[in-house]
Amino acid sequence: MSGEKNLEMLLKSMKPKHNLGEFVFCKTERLELINLSQIVMTFKEEESTTIIAKKEVADQLGLEYSFIASWITLTVHSSLEAVGLTAAFSNALSKNGISCNVVAAYYHDHIFVDVKDTEKAMKILNEFSK
Repeated sequence: MSGEKNLEMLLKSMKPKHNLGEFVFCKTERLELINLSQIVMTFKEEESTTIIAKKEVADQLGLEYSFIASWITLTVHSSLEAVGLTAAFSNALSKNGISCNVVAAYYHDHIFVDVKDTEKAMKILNEFSK
């Protein structure tokens, strides 16, 4: 398995990056009608398929959403077997009243926070590297 597993090293080197744009979570039962190159993420759930996309893409596709988020990537290559990283940053954000939706991908962890909390979340996440 590749990627860093040491929690202390992960926290000190996570280097959060704010990906520009506004992102939304939507659902669809007709994934075959959507150009997947325009989509950030899909996840098949029992009820339907969840999509994360740029807000303007969701608007063009006529998809409904209720939460507009900023996307922050932790640029450290974290192992999928790493223990405690999500707990550490989600706890720090929670203590500051910031909700986060987390996606763990192969190389990085991705955090979606309310657009109004972007600056505050970036400050909190950057504190780990000090």
